[in-house]
Amino acid sequence: MLLKDRVAFLTGAGAGIGRAGALALARNGARVVVSDLDPARAHAVADAIVASGGQAEALGLDVTIDTDLEDAIIGTERRFGRLDILHSHAGIQIPGGLEDVSAADMDLSWRLNVRAHFVAARAAMTMMKPRRTGSIIITSSNSGVQYDREMIAYCTTKHAVVAMVRQIAVDYARHGIRCNALCPGFVDTVFNAGFETQMGGRAALETYVSDAIPMGRWGSAEEIAESIVYLASDQSSFMTGHALVIDGAESI
Repeated sequence: MLLKDRVAFLTGAGAGIGRAGALALARNGARVVVSDLDPARAHAVADAIVASGGQAEALGLDVTIDTDLEDAIIGTERRFGRLDILHSHAGIQIPGGLEDVSAADMDLSWRLNVRAHFVAARAAMTMMKPRRTGSIIITSSNSGVQYDREMIAYCTTKHAVVAMVRQIAVDYARHGIRCNALCPGFVDTVFNAGFETQMGGRAALETYVSDAIPMGRWGSAEEIAESIVYLASDQSSFMTGHALVIDGAESI
């Protein structure tokens, strides 16, 4: 198993890509701590992992509360004696252009899509750095390497994530810590509600996916999960500071 005996902490892992990533990490041998804003969703994922013979715990977590986020990550290391993998995934998608998005909307986007990842990575680093090993994965988006029409809050914060990941990577590479950005394109989950609204409904979004994405289809959460395993494991041992784009060539 690629991740045997390793410990992983995940945020936003109750559904969609986060859930698929948790299942895939556990399937590859990791002990997984599944956190989500909705405790019931987190427990459902952990229960599914345990039912399949894996190891998992669950907790409800609001990543905008710094102390709760820090305590959850540091507590993982205290319970299991190590923290090898952080996948900081929780985020929000608020549609709209400059005149549509309020300052409060931008603040919320920044708090969830950038600041929470910073707090999570900072907490994980306090445990990874002394051991000189660890993989930090932060979810950005292919919107972090391109620009989407009328999505100012989302694109701004996702570009910021890529910059932050690269800065962490270059600062901590010599300490044995890798940090990479996961940049998925369109995956058919509830997280696309903002794009669906911005495009004028589900039919318009389906048309965009079939016409504008060179592969002509949605990605699956399971496909993205395989990339999470890759970034978490020694398969990517010489990769850090990378924005791993998985989007069917949409951003090209």
